[in-house]
Amino acid sequence: MCTSLRQTKIVFTIGPTTSDEAVLTRMIENGVDVCRFNMAHAQHDWFRDTIALVNSCCRKVGRRIALMMDVKGPEIRTRDVPDPIDLLLDELVEFSYQPLDGGLAYTRNIASGVHEIGVNYPGFVADLTVGTTVLVDSGLIRLITEELTEESVLCRVITPGTLGSRRHINLPGVKVKLPALTEKDIADVRVGIEQGIDFFALSFVRESSDLDQLRQLLRDHGSGAHVIAKIEDESGVAHLDQIVQASDGVMVARGDLGIEVPFEQLPIFQRRAVDTCLSLAKPVIIATHMLESMIHSPVPTRAEITDISNSVREQADCVMLSGETTIGKYPERCIDVLNRVIMSVQRAQPGVRNDRLVLKTGKEKMLRAAVDLSEQMSGAGIVVFTRSGDLARLLSAQRPKASPIFAFTDDENVFKRMLMLWGVEPFLMELDEDPEQTIVNAFDYLKRSEWAIAGDPMIVITNVLGKGAKIIDSLQVREIE
Repeated sequence: MCTSLRQTKIVFTIGPTTSDEAVLTRMIENGVDVCRFNMAHAQHDWFRDTIALVNSCCRKVGRRIALMMDVKGPEIRTRDVPDPIDLLLDELVEFSYQPLDGGLAYTRNIASGVHEIGVNYPGFVADLTVGTTVLVDSGLIRLITEELTEESVLCRVITPGTLGSRRHINLPGVKVKLPALTEKDIADVRVGIEQGIDFFALSFVRESSDLDQLRQLLRDHGSGAHVIAKIEDESGVAHLDQIVQASDGVMVARGDLGIEVPFEQLPIFQRRAVDTCLSLAKPVIIATHMLESMIHSPVPTRAEITDISNSVREQADCVMLSGETTIGKYPERCIDVLNRVIMSVQRAQPGVRNDRLVLKTGKEKMLRAAVDLSEQMSGAGIVVFTRSGDLARLLSAQRPKASPIFAFTDDENVFKRMLMLWGVEPFLMELDEDPEQTIVNAFDYLKRSEWAIAGDPMIVITNVLGKGAKIIDSLQVREIE
């Protein structure tokens, strides 16, 4: 049996560096599983053109990958400034709401020496209290709130820095009253539905109800796409269990999260998020700064290699690249590094079975028996047929140590959603009305694609026809013929 199945999946973000046809084709050949579109600054024409490019490259390679739209979500940003502003220690900054179509977004009161800067969030003043920390530009600039009026917030610079236009503002510990979806998000999602996006990742999910509006929008437009909740602030951390239950998966977005929570707690939360997703059979993505140095360097740092290996040992479903494959100089090398590190750790340190997963129905418990049996047979493959992807997801969540999961479906949307699942190799194939013929066809497919050879043992989860054409769930021990 082929033993080259990479259990941990790779998500990459497409951008200027990877929009080259030759580069993108080679990355798909080298095994990327999911292409992420960051809509924070994307235009719809670029999005449509790039979707077409990805699909064209997939056809050229003869391999399908899944598509994820990262919805920008609610965020607080400073307005445009004429030139970068050097904010010095103990200088005063007055923030006030200024709509995007307003006038000048920055002035300096010469008499008082106060910098007056506009922000895009009308509730900014109402959400703050004296003593609140205000972090600007990924936390590079730190301020403390000193005075409040009905229209503005006066802050003192604690950590100086240079402020440019439209810098992101974080308010650690503050529950802001931003909507779950902005007007831009809704427009982006509609275009994503039109283009057949498989996953929508919603930014700054603070509680489970934040996902309701996005789910309703998808339902209203007939989309069965899955919803990934990005955990990026303290509120998301506090409501993690409910968010995981309400979502189809979670992204641990370590960029903003590492600003919003004390940095020493970040690895603890990452592990907690992975464990929670494993216990509820939901896929989890580890994102941000995975190979940040390789934006400019042809080789990773030792710390980055260790970070990747830790994510593999924690048994996350996916690791994700952002700037490394959007503006980085070495996107293909980044994919090679991920492949090499993941496979090295996978071979050297077989994972641990996930026994925390609660399986309720008889069919679900049969899946656990299939995993037990496959391991007793020295890593026999597990073959499953599914039209929803749920059986493959529940098998994946058990994290079988050495058994590849071969999941067959006749639904392309289900096929693509299974590309995110740990240890699952999905196949798109017509399912015959005769269950036995479906098994024969699946075995032939595995042989043709060189995943298996004659004599390989397989645990098959399928239906059989009983008396009176009654359909019965079954677990079979078979060999490839």
